[in-house]
Amino acid sequence: MVRFLIRLGVSLALAALALAIAALLVPGMHLHWSGFLVAIIVFAAVQALIEWLVETLFHRGAPAVAGVAGLISTAVALFVASLGEGITFDGIAPWVLAAVIVWIITALAAWLSGKYLLPRIAPAKQG
Repeated sequence: MVRFLIRLGVSLALAALALAIAALLVPGMHLHWSGFLVAIIVFAAVQALIEWLVETLFHRGAPAVAGVAGLISTAVALFVASLGEGITFDGIAPWVLAAVIVWIITALAAWLSGKYLLPRIAPAKQG
């Protein structure tokens, strides 16, 4: 349970960081602070749901499928989050560029946190 809560916190923090960095780098992507928290929660929830679905369907069989699925889940999550007031895009090009940037940031940060941070905070049970 502790590992799940830590992963949830890390996921929300990574989503916030990635969205903020993408908003700084992508012209045409706008974060509205009034809805930013809702956008983070929606983004993280949609991305987690899609990633779970892909893992269930493909059983981690192909790393290339996982990478493409991660990019697609990020794009879909950005689209769903943009239906509210937290994130807006001035067209499709900023949305695509933001999806790529957010995907790269979250994938890299999740890998690093899973490799270095999580084992130190909540070691896996030995069994």
